[in-house]
Amino acid sequence: MARRDSALLRAAGDDGVATTNLWYARLCKSAARATGGALLSGWEDRERRDLIAGLVALPGDIGIVPMRDLAWPMGELIADHQGLSTLGAEAVAAAVALHGRLLVSSRDDGPGIRRCCESLGVGYSALER
Repeated sequence: MARRDSALLRAAGDDGVATTNLWYARLCKSAARATGGALLSGWEDRERRDLIAGLVALPGDIGIVPMRDLAWPMGELIADHQGLSTLGAEAVAAAVALHGRLLVSSRDDGPGIRRCCESLGVGYSALER
């Protein structure tokens, strides 16, 4: 979130970009726990957290479907599609709600989410990482 990913932007084309509530929460949690490494090791904890908070602030042009709109569809997806995780169900439910497609990192390319998208006719592709 600190910089635009040119490969992602090319793959998204003219489509809008959205993320999921759970993925975004995981990003924020990871940033909050960061030790800072060599770059920030001399910084006070509060200064480091303020900097990281600025890096993970979600740009206004990146959408997130509210969880209240996704919770029930997620439950149905998990009940109907074996091997679909909660994170995967949220991504599929968001794509359906937005009439969009899923573009995932190749590191997150799992059979459960892929099969679910195929069965629902939701576009799905993995971006090599």
